[in-house]
Amino acid sequence: MRLARLDVSRDAFAAAAMPPALVETPLILRITDADTVITLAGAGRRWPQVRGVWLRASAGYSAALIARDVKTLSTLRPIEHVVIDAESNAAAHAEVVDALLSDREVTLDNAVAHLSRAYNRPAPPQPICVWSVQGEGLVHGSHSLHRQSAGEVTIYDGD
Repeated sequence: MRLARLDVSRDAFAAAAMPPALVETPLILRITDADTVITLAGAGRRWPQVRGVWLRASAGYSAALIARDVKTLSTLRPIEHVVIDAESNAAAHAEVVDALLSDREVTLDNAVAHLSRAYNRPAPPQPICVWSVQGEGLVHGSHSLHRQSAGEVTIYDGD
């Protein structure tokens, strides 16, 4: 598995063209100066290689809000991946997002949330893989991706 993260400003994203070398690699978008979900939603079907978003959980942007935003975005365009970054407990935030992207009722108690019979229905139209940032890499269950290069486009590669 291989993912590429594109770090750009909102204006640069609006004006940029897809780097040809990344056509076959799923692209995860991180807007550096604006809301990533809103920016990508506004792009419509442009940038079909963008298959996910990189979002930072915080006290003001909880995992539950992230799940709501990702679910809404997934109805506007195909989303396959979401990466959850956080100052601390990224894996716990990712656990909440993953649970709330299902169609089931969620009861969960971890370091960042206490949910009892919560739901975020309907589920996205296709399954979304939720990754958490762990050090220099990404983790989803038993799968991990390691950062191979950094810059405007950062490549993560692994099992």
